[in-house]
Amino acid sequence: MNSEELFGRAVELMPGGVNSPVRAFRAVGGTPRFIRSASGATITDVDGRTYIDYVGSWGPMILGHADAEVVTALAQAATRGTSFGAPNELEVEIAEEIIDAVPSVEMVRMVNSGTEATMSAIRLARGVTGRTKLVKFEGCYHGHGDSLLVKAGSGVATLGLPDSPGVPASLAANTLTARFNDQDSLEQVFQQHADIAAVIIEPVVGNMGCVPPEEGYLKAVRELTSRNGALLILDEVMTGFRVARGGAQELYGVMPDITTLGKIIGGGLPVGAYGGSQDLMGYIAPAGPIYQAGTLSGNPLSMIAGLITLRRLRDQSIYERLERATARLCDGLSAAAEDAGIETVMNRVGSMWTGFFNREPVTDWTTANKSDRKLFGRFFHAMLDQGVYLAPSQFEAGFVSLAHDDEIIDRTVSAARKAFQKTGENG
Repeated sequence: MNSEELFGRAVELMPGGVNSPVRAFRAVGGTPRFIRSASGATITDVDGRTYIDYVGSWGPMILGHADAEVVTALAQAATRGTSFGAPNELEVEIAEEIIDAVPSVEMVRMVNSGTEATMSAIRLARGVTGRTKLVKFEGCYHGHGDSLLVKAGSGVATLGLPDSPGVPASLAANTLTARFNDQDSLEQVFQQHADIAAVIIEPVVGNMGCVPPEEGYLKAVRELTSRNGALLILDEVMTGFRVARGGAQELYGVMPDITTLGKIIGGGLPVGAYGGSQDLMGYIAPAGPIYQAGTLSGNPLSMIAGLITLRRLRDQSIYERLERATARLCDGLSAAAEDAGIETVMNRVGSMWTGFFNREPVTDWTTANKSDRKLFGRFFHAMLDQGVYLAPSQFEAGFVSLAHDDEIIDRTVSAARKAFQKTGENG
C-alpha cells in the first residue's frame, strides 16, 4: 500500500491517523509519508521514495539511522531478553556515562520518555521546596503533562490557562508564564508570586523552532531562581548530548538543580531521565519519600542503544564535525533563499537549526510567530518533491547527524535552490 492508502486506513484506527500530532502534516497540508526504512542520513517511504532526512526522529538519531554498531548491539541484547522488571548492569553503565558527561548530575533516574522526565522533575521540585507554582516560558514545550500544557498569557506574569481540554483550570493556574530571553519578564513573575517551586526552561528552545538564549540570559535565570529559593530545571531532552556532550549547561556554563534528558540517551529507543545532586535525588523513592516508578524504566534495549551512542559521543571531534556540517547547511540555505528573493532567518546552535520565513531576528515566541506559515508549507512540499524531508512545521527544530556528509549537505542546498525558486514563483 502507498502512503495515501495507509493514511486512509490509519485515520479510521488512530486519532488523526497518527500517534503524535505533528506527524499528521496538519501544519503543511497534504498526506504524511509512511516510512518503511531508514539508513544513515536517509529515510525511505512505502512508495519507494528516499529522502534526505533532517528530522532524525525528532532528535535522537545523532549517529544517523540504523547505525551498524547500535543495530548489532540491539540484536544481541534482544536474544538475552527485552525487559526484566529488575535491575540490570546496563542501567549502571549508562548512569555512569551520563554522570560523567553532564556537569550538574551526580545521580540519575531513568524513565521512559521526556514527558515522564519533566513530570518527575516537577514533582521532585515541589516535594523538596514545599511550594506549588511552576514557571515556564512562552513557546517552550516540556511534554504533555497537565502542568505544562499551558498557553502563555498576554501579560508579563499572567496565570496559566489550559492549552488542552482535560486540563483542569485549577491545575493550570499553578503554572505561570514568562517570555523567553526577557529577564525583566521573569523578575516580574517572582515579584508577584512568592510560592514558586521551580522554573523550567529549554536552554535552547526547539519547539518554536530553534531559538538560542541571548548572551548571559541563562545565567540571569539561574541567579533569579537562586535568589528566590526556587529550583532551576533545565530541560535538556533535546539539547542533551546534542549541542555538546555535556549539553547546553556545558555550552553556556550554567548549573541547574535538576536536568531532564531523553532522545539521544536512548539511541533511538524510548527513554527519558532526570538527575541532579545526590542530596536532591536522595528524595526520590525508595531512597526518599517522593514517589516515581516505571515498568519499562531502564529496559535493556533502550539502555544498550543509549550506552553505545553515548560512548561514541565521548569523541569531541564528533561535535566539531557536526558543527561544520550544520554551518555548511545553514549558510547554503541562507544563500539559496537570498538568491531567490525570499527573506529567511537561520537560527542554529550546534547541530540544531531552523530556517524561519521571517523578516526579523527570532528570539522568542512573539517573533517566531510572525513567520510566514503558508510560505513555509509551500517550501516544505517543494523540498519533499526534491527528496528532502524537513520537519512538517515551521516551529520545529531540524537536526544534522554524523551521516550528513558534505555531499549530502551540498545535495540539500542544491535541492533548496530549486525549492526556493518554486516557492517564490508560486507566491
